[in-house]
Amino acid sequence: MTNSEDFPVGNNRNVLIWLLMLVAFFLMWASFQRENVQSGREITYTEFMKNADEGVYSQVRIRGEKLMGVRADGADRSIAPYDPDMVKILRDRGVNVRAEATDPGVMSILLGWVPMLIFIAFLFWMMRQQMGGKGGAMSFGRSRATLLTENQIKVTFDDVAGVDEAKQELEEIVQYLKDPGRFSRLGGKIPKGALLVGSPGTGKTLLAKAVAGEAGVPFFSISGSDFVEMFVGVGAARVRDLFEQGKKNAPCIIFIDEIDAVGRHRGAGFGGGNDEREQTLNQLLVEMDGFDSNEGVILLAATNRPDVLDPALMRPGRFDRQIVVPLPDIRGRTQVLKTHMQKVPLGADVDAEVIARGTPGFSGADLANLVNEAALMAARRNKRLVDMEDFEAAKDKVMMGAERRSTVMTDEQKKTTAYHEAGHAIVAMYLDGPTDPVHKVTIIPRGRALGVTMQLPEEDKFTYDRKYLENQISILMGGRLAEELVMNQMTTGAGNDIERATNLARKMVCSWGMSDKMGPQTFGEGEGEVFLGRDYASQKSAFVSEETSAAVDREIRKFIDSNYDRAKKLLQKHMDKLHQLSQALLEYETLDKHQIDDLFSGKGIVVKSSYQRKKSAGGKDVGKTTTKPKSKSKPKGDPIPEA
Repeated sequence: MTNSEDFPVGNNRNVLIWLLMLVAFFLMWASFQRENVQSGREITYTEFMKNADEGVYSQVRIRGEKLMGVRADGADRSIAPYDPDMVKILRDRGVNVRAEATDPGVMSILLGWVPMLIFIAFLFWMMRQQMGGKGGAMSFGRSRATLLTENQIKVTFDDVAGVDEAKQELEEIVQYLKDPGRFSRLGGKIPKGALLVGSPGTGKTLLAKAVAGEAGVPFFSISGSDFVEMFVGVGAARVRDLFEQGKKNAPCIIFIDEIDAVGRHRGAGFGGGNDEREQTLNQLLVEMDGFDSNEGVILLAATNRPDVLDPALMRPGRFDRQIVVPLPDIRGRTQVLKTHMQKVPLGADVDAEVIARGTPGFSGADLANLVNEAALMAARRNKRLVDMEDFEAAKDKVMMGAERRSTVMTDEQKKTTAYHEAGHAIVAMYLDGPTDPVHKVTIIPRGRALGVTMQLPEEDKFTYDRKYLENQISILMGGRLAEELVMNQMTTGAGNDIERATNLARKMVCSWGMSDKMGPQTFGEGEGEVFLGRDYASQKSAFVSEETSAAVDREIRKFIDSNYDRAKKLLQKHMDKLHQLSQALLEYETLDKHQIDDLFSGKGIVVKSSYQRKKSAGGKDVGKTTTKPKSKSKPKGDPIPEA
């Protein structure tokens, strides 16, 4: 268990290493001092024999590999290398020779053991590293959850915007943690666990922290992947330790992020029916049944794949509630933007509601990134305030990708790109029935696309009717048709458009029952992602006959051909608008909805942003567009928002 208030394990290791180094240094220094005390000046063999001949030494002592000559006056000692022949020579010359036993001493013994001790200490340190730094072989089974105390959690429900319904569901858990007796007096039982379900970036983890912050209780946080290791039984042991720590700190909240990593459906997976992950899941199920609600331990978990979770995990008594954390609507996006904008100096023209209206489908994390990108844009332009132009540029970067102005194309390729994107825009503007308004058209390469026609819905949409989907197919075909009608050629730039139009038509026939001939039935596999543990164990037969398959193909082709012809008639009818918009794109590279409307109404284009290339100074009315290309533009590819 990791507690942020404990002394860090890394500091303990550093202290141990420095202590061992200090001891080793002390032993070496002590041995050196002792050797100096018991030794004398070392001389050469020749000098030693000369002194012996002159009678300088009263005695010569043999100690190990050295000869020590003791002067007659006791003033100094001389040391020379030992030579067996030298002993006979010294005795012949009358020098008293005495052999002494070598006494290693305590310090010498310790010094000999120092390398071994250092090596053992290093092995011990390596074992601690492999075992998670907690010490001991049982540290494998200790939970890796991070514990945040009530004083460390600063997040409350005020910091979470755009998910009011989810906050209301969790408010009951907060009240229970503050006053458990309020529910038990009436015989009520608080849910043992709540599963937060939602797309990535919607704020599931932030909500769990806010519950702990509002209730003022400890918060244990762990990822589902932290339970499973290569050793058998480790995951189950960590689950047991996690709940034991939770009971000791009750009342508290245990939060398991990405629980689908450990809670997947048990079944016919490739790892066998008794693998480590399933053992960990079984232990988790036992622990969730084992701790009673009066122990004050609330289990929260988050996932964006509830369809892959084991049914036993989802039953009442374990995760009693599934709390959906959806993508924010326009009101929620406005609240989220205002929350993140509090940290940014804003210009007077910034309107959070306008930005929210132009960011449908954005999650809370996407909106936070949008505000950050706008701040970076302003800093890059040396501004003191972040204005609406920065938010527009940031939105284009997030939705369409970063500009790639370094890409160099020929005039012919730029012209093909301009007509391709203009074809999308003209079809979208003049189609009858429901369509999303054209937001912006550009022939500047962004991300992997070489040109973009961006449409934005006027309001949040939750369902799509058949007419809207057919219009989307016509819009997707507009780029290829413009190339054929004007340039009399086909390019690979329409590849993504054709693929998406085909997929859309296939879903209309096979999944949504919109074909008059085939009727309301489904054909082929479902839209969900394949999950081996369940789909291979109980796979439903989805085979169709060859005759039915051919009929499905004919219906798909019918949807594509009819909408292809409809888009072709529209472009032929508004060919003058197609030429006009294409020439404007070649000159200005990027045009928004208002500029396109001004162009078609004859008012002329007013340049609004610094990144548009123009002939005259920015901000001035340059009149009607001309046919002369001014700036470098690039080819096509157009991520029109999918249905």
